[in-house]
Amino acid sequence: MLGFKGIRVDAPEHVAAAWEQALASDVPVILEAVTDPEVPPLPPHITFEQAKNLAGALAQGDPARGQIIRQAVKGKLQEFVNR
Repeated sequence: MLGFKGIRVDAPEHVAAAWEQALASDVPVILEAVTDPEVPPLPPHITFEQAKNLAGALAQGDPARGQIIRQAVKGKLQEFVNR
C-alpha cells in the first residue's frame, strides 16, 4: 500500500538472511524482530552502575527475574566465548 517491504524474523538463524534481504531491497523495509521478553537488551559494554540498576529493579519483585538473570548472564558469557 505504501510501497514498503515487510520482513519478520522470529528465529535467530534467520536474522542474517533478513538483513541481507533488507539491505538489498530497492524499496524501504520494515524489519520486525520477535524477541524473548525475558531477555534484557544489555548493552555490549554494560557498566557496573547499569548492572547494579538492573539488579535493583529485578529485586523489587519481577516474577521473571530468575529467567532474566539467567539469559543476561548467558548472553554476556557468549560475548566472551565468541571473541
